[in-house]
Amino acid sequence: MISAFPRLTPNKTKILRMTGRIEPVIAQFAPISLAEMDSVALLDRMETKYLLGVSQLSAALQRLTRSYRVLEINGVRLNRYQTVYFDTPDFTLYQQHHNGFGTRYKVRARQYVDSALAFFEVKHKTNRERTLKSRLPIPEIVTDIPTQLDDFVSAYTPYHAAMLEPKLWNDYMRLTLVSIQHQERLTLDLNVGFHWGAAAHALPGLAIAEVKQDHCSQNSAFIHEMKRLGVQPAGFSKYTAGVYSLYDGVKLNNFKPQIRHVSKIMQEELNHEFVH
Repeated sequence: MISAFPRLTPNKTKILRMTGRIEPVIAQFAPISLAEMDSVALLDRMETKYLLGVSQLSAALQRLTRSYRVLEINGVRLNRYQTVYFDTPDFTLYQQHHNGFGTRYKVRARQYVDSALAFFEVKHKTNRERTLKSRLPIPEIVTDIPTQLDDFVSAYTPYHAAMLEPKLWNDYMRLTLVSIQHQERLTLDLNVGFHWGAAAHALPGLAIAEVKQDHCSQNSAFIHEMKRLGVQPAGFSKYTAGVYSLYDGVKLNNFKPQIRHVSKIMQEELNHEFVH
């Protein structure tokens, strides 16, 4: 298998050192609990994404410590997530994203490792650029859709559960910030990796930022900081990146600019780590 991304394989110590640059900054934020965060669940929202290197993110966060609180669960602020994504055998959901469909879906089971919670989730991107997330609690993460979720899948997607199969695992670390002044959540995903069977791929040094708001607003402190740094919004889906990283033969022409952009960020981050 030939991955869409170059095989950048820093050792585990170097990856941990890159992530470690974030931890002293995270410690400067006031905490917020899961219960307190319920008021900004934003399951119906607008999303703005950014891609940047971990060192650049660390510098940006230094300027935002008075604008956000950080989610803390059992004393942990950088939380581990595990996800299984589902699609049709011929990757219909992936292809819809690749082909730029205004309306598209993601179907997944997700484990919030540090809080010992698991959910089955559907994300629906509408042709009005809104993201609707529907979810049900499940006892544990699943790689097959149980029959009791058939009605849920049919209610929130155009598909029946029997039409979907597991395609990949996705693991990452997430930092969740909540704006002090606005109805806004900010998620920052690090150490992103994908695997299925014997195939595996990681995106070392990449940070995926997502601003979640009820309505698109430029009042976001993080958006202001991205503008100051010259970082432009950039679409990115962990599911589609996982598919074109792990599977040969899928269409990826429309993702090639994204692949080049991510590869450049990772290489610059590894060069930065080598210098330091």
